[in-house]
Amino acid sequence: MEKTLIFGHKNPDTDSICSSLVMEDLQTKLGKEAKAVRLGEISKETQYVLNYFGITAPEKIESIEEGQKVILVDHNEFNQSADGIEKAKIGMVVDHHKIANFCTSEPLYYLAEPVGCTSTILYNLYNRYGVEISPRVAGLMLSAIISDTLLLKSPTCTSVDVEVANKLAEIAQINMQEYGLDMLKAGTDLSSYTEKELLFLDAKTSQKNGVKYMVAQVNTVSIEDVLKRQAKLEEEINAVINAENLQLFVFVITDIVNTNSKSIVLGEKAGIMQNGYKVEGSIVDMPGVVSRKKQIIPFIEANI
Repeated sequence: MEKTLIFGHKNPDTDSICSSLVMEDLQTKLGKEAKAVRLGEISKETQYVLNYFGITAPEKIESIEEGQKVILVDHNEFNQSADGIEKAKIGMVVDHHKIANFCTSEPLYYLAEPVGCTSTILYNLYNRYGVEISPRVAGLMLSAIISDTLLLKSPTCTSVDVEVANKLAEIAQINMQEYGLDMLKAGTDLSSYTEKELLFLDAKTSQKNGVKYMVAQVNTVSIEDVLKRQAKLEEEINAVINAENLQLFVFVITDIVNTNSKSIVLGEKAGIMQNGYKVEGSIVDMPGVVSRKKQIIPFIEANI
């Protein structure tokens, strides 16, 4: 039997990797052949999670062959998915983002809910199918929720995420606050990354009204330390703008302790940021902003 490949979006975050592994576990327990893979490099935060639970990172793939059976988690937009996804046989999507640029030739199982994390939805799938959640799988799902909701502090976090996170912490026998803070801090050591690597640690490309834009985000405990590299970061951003034919690039630097952000914004549409934020040169002050999905992208798309 051909294995179904399971993967999240390009430049995968902790939710994409953990949800792929969790979905592999669920499909396997349901008697199906499935394999979690990834479309990009593992971040330090995600590696912390994998090391903690003694799990090997999924195999990295570059593209999908025509007719390959796949399950998409944590994304649906084709421009965020594997190369060749248009020719794949998509059997299932489990996601918590807006639906855009998505089309299939056959019916499929599509489950999307407005919650803070894909793993929150997967928890409910386990219950729906009556499949027991092991402590290790519970730990993966909890890690994903912590990551996507900044330890339940992000505006994307819902009461459902909080309820599920507490249940998963109990199954995994983990102190959520202690583990979660250690996990998030593991992802804030940015010193070993080049400027180009920083831009693509967690970057997503979208298009609205003919405007192609990219929003990249990094977490830190010191925004000012990241901004010491501003000149080189702007040089790399401009190179990406030219290479990808972008009209806007927003590089969001988020303080996970104080839940604030500052952004480096470049491109011909950079002026839209003045519609809602204080702008000094290319730096945009974004107090209280931590969520790309719920705060930043909706703002951009309302103003382009």
